[in-house]
Amino acid sequence: MSQSTLFTSLRLGALELPNRIVMAPLTRMRADKEGKPTEMTVEYYKQRSSAGLVITEGTAISPQAHGYPSTPGIYTPGQIAAWQDVTAAVHANGGRIIMQIAHNGRNSHSSFNADGSSPVSSSAVPPSGPVLTSSFQQVPAEVPRALETGEVSLIINSYRQAAMNAMAAGFDGVELQGANSHLIEQFLETGTNQRTDQYGGPIENRARFLLEIVDEVSNAIGAERLGVRLSPFGQYGGISDTAPFELFKYVINELSSRQIAYLHVIEARGSEMGLTDELHAGAVNNAELFRALFDGPFISAAAYTPHTAEIAVGTGAVDAVAFGRLFIANPDLPLRISLRAPLNKYNRSSFYGGGAEGYIDYPMLPEQR
Repeated sequence: MSQSTLFTSLRLGALELPNRIVMAPLTRMRADKEGKPTEMTVEYYKQRSSAGLVITEGTAISPQAHGYPSTPGIYTPGQIAAWQDVTAAVHANGGRIIMQIAHNGRNSHSSFNADGSSPVSSSAVPPSGPVLTSSFQQVPAEVPRALETGEVSLIINSYRQAAMNAMAAGFDGVELQGANSHLIEQFLETGTNQRTDQYGGPIENRARFLLEIVDEVSNAIGAERLGVRLSPFGQYGGISDTAPFELFKYVINELSSRQIAYLHVIEARGSEMGLTDELHAGAVNNAELFRALFDGPFISAAAYTPHTAEIAVGTGAVDAVAFGRLFIANPDLPLRISLRAPLNKYNRSSFYGGGAEGYIDYPMLPEQR
């Protein structure tokens, strides 16, 4: 099979991608104390701008939305200005970049809130396992506070404002983080959502939070500049649902009808790639289950190799593939794939926090040759 299918163009809403190799959103915990990207961040994304599309690390929509230390935000003028340096560098290098906007919900800690208040969620159900404090300390998870009905619309508006801020920062669009046990997924799934108001109970109610965000953001910046990331059958943070196929079938049909730019789905086999290299044996194939339900570009992520990505795109199973760990270690990943060149090995110990090492010092091909 020709390898050229990964290097054909793809229309993604308002964007034309020159290849189908996407840089997945990757939490790196290297923002400054004010939640701003730094000069190193500018270099990091610039180095990877040959991707068909660069998707940023999950970026907090408000002070309350942070869930990991040293992560960036998009809710202050200083953050917007600092991100402008990132988008300008990527665009100057011929790239396309969108921002993933996120709210961590229960996967947070009271140390992130200036008033010491508890993290929030759809219901008062804590995540499984520990969380990190704002000072990188690993501690037991706290029980989150269930959001009042009246507060939900305020958070929806925070997503809308964050999307507008991202556009002001020069991004080509935004992606909603509806995967990996973040707040949107905490509303979607029965294991976390025990609400009895219009945002709880039947699937239609649990999906309301996500779909109202989609509608508000689409109205603000255009559906053609909005993507959504989901992780059906994922297990991150102990997330679970009693009927996941029915849930995500409904959600994806609703997203399809809204004609967003793309759907980005994490394969269940690798839903915890950020934590471990182990795969979930026997996990369902999300692309196989859900691709036909979405009338638009379908991006798939988790545990792909260049070879399996080529097969997936070449057979039409997916439209593009997002790489995470391989993009961390190989800034020039598209070139390496096109030349069938060796790939740098990634160093997991430098994924989160730290400085230039393991961030902007991975060698590119000309340097190695």
